Parts: sequence; structure tokens; C-alpha cells
Amino acid sequence: MPRPPRRHLVSIDDLTDRDLRWIAHRGAQYAAGECESARPLNDAVVGVLFRKTSTRTRTAFSAGALRLGARLITYGPDDLQENTGETAEDTGDVLSRMLDVLVARTAGSTEELRAYAAQQRMSVVNAMSAAEHPTQALTDLTTMLGHFGRIEGLQVLYTGEGNNTASALALALARFPGTELHLRTPAGYGLDPVYLDRARTLAKESGALVEERHDMADLPEADIVYTTRWQTTGTAKADPGWRRDFEPFRVDASVLAACPGAVFMHDLPAHRGDEVTAEVLDGPTSIAFQQAENKYHSARAVLEWCLGGIPAVQA
Repeated sequence: MPRPPRRHLVSIDDLTDRDLRWIAHRGAQYAAGECESARPLNDAVVGVLFRKTSTRTRTAFSAGALRLGARLITYGPDDLQENTGETAEDTGDVLSRMLDVLVARTAGSTEELRAYAAQQRMSVVNAMSAAEHPTQALTDLTTMLGHFGRIEGLQVLYTGEGNNTASALALALARFPGTELHLRTPAGYGLDPVYLDRARTLAKESGALVEERHDMADLPEADIVYTTRWQTTGTAKADPGWRRDFEPFRVDASVLAACPGAVFMHDLPAHRGDEVTAEVLDGPTSIAFQQAENKYHSARAVLEWCLGGIPAVQA
């Protein structure tokens, strides 16, 4: 008997508003311990493919799949026959006949993930590509919802590189009415214009705000101050003097003083003294390590959604 079509998460844009809210709320329910007995993945088989290093995402999806009742197959960067010339389409077709979900962190663009997803038997989850990190954005929404009890109306100050985390965060927050995302990025290191334009379009439709500047003057009184490491995983910067451009965007006590009452978030790993001072990362306003734990809770929500979790939260 054929299996029902699976849901793919290659980009935040793959989610309807209802899906986005359901995953965030379900992640918050897992975080609150409200559904620890749930085993929606009983008898499912989840493949985990990582071509880049990972602590949080790989562990979150592996542990999440096991806790939800699934069986796990893991692949290293050199394990699949793509390394000998097999196409991504053929690889996805073959794996889809054996797996229910493939969680993959690839080396580059999302095109390979789209090729894996060119079938409806196996769900494909983007565990980070060069352009976008959608599961991080879902973790962030779960964290915000758990801490504030809402996402609508929150003001977020993001400082540093306009990387794949920032791209996904912009696409996600732009869907919630009243939210404001203030991106402060070094000149030449801003959000990919394709993602910035798309996020602004979504924000206009929902009544949110997404704006980008290349300085740290006139900071908004944000609810959340968010940064990421200056050297994104798996990338390098062409300009040997790039640190000079990033120095003004470090999150330190003066940045938090400009945003009284704000909490601090970071997708980790962190480099104390670079993008954030130890005083901030390890201080009382930091929820970065709770955010890291929420990667696990959010991963369970994503896996459940992929295999047919029924959205119960209205858009």
C-alpha cells in the first residue's frame, strides 16, 4: 500500500502560516514537558546526513527521532554514492524507498536538497544549507514563544553577519503581525538581497517590519538581542581584514544597556570576545543555552509535522 505524501522543509517558505505556528507551538509544548509520552514516529526510519560539523542540530534530530519512536540511520560526508557520481535525484529516489525522513546538512546550495525532495515518499529536512537554516529559525520561534508567551509584536535586534541563520529568521518573523526585526550588519556582509526582499514582502503583507542598517547607532529598545558567530560554519571571508568591519557589531554590556529588559539569544557555537562578550553570554539576560536545548524540542515538532502532525493552531 503506498504511503501518503510526505512534507518537506527545505525553506521556511515551504511552510504555510498555519504550519509555522503549529511547529512553534508544538516545540513549546515539548519544551514544557507536555507531550513526553508522544511516539508519533513509531516504526519510522529517519536518515541523518551531515557533510558539515554539527553539535546541536545533529544531536537534536537524532535524539528527537529516537525519543519519538523512530529508528535511525546515520551517514557521514563520504558514505553515499554521490561521491562516485550518482545524481542527487537518483540518491533521493533510492533513499525514499527505504526512509521516511532524511535530515541533511549539505555543503552548499539548497538545490541538492530540492533534488532529494523531488519525490513524495520521504520527507526532506534542511538541517542547514549555505543560504538558509530553517530549523534554527523554528527553534528561535519556539524559544520566543516559551519565554514571552507570544511571538506577535516582539522586537528583535540582530547584529553581525547576514548569514543563513539571519535569512531564515527574517523569513519566519516577517510572518507574525507586529514583529520588528532590526538587522545591523557590517557593510558588505548584509542579508542576501533575495531573502531581504522576500522578508520585506512578507512583512508588508502581515503588518511586520524588517529593516537593515550597517551601523550600530540609534539602537531600538528591543525585546531580544540576537547575534551569531562571525565566521559562519563552513565559510571563509575573502577580505583578510574582515574582523575590523565586525568589531563595532559585538554584543557587549553597552548594547544591552541600550535595550533595557532585553534577553540575549545566540544560535551557538559562540566565540566569547568576538561576536559577544562573556559578560553577556554567561550573564543573567542570556537564554542562549535554553535556546540550544530548544533545538531538540523543535526538532521533535518538525519530525512530527513531516510525518503528518495535524496543525491545530489557526493562522
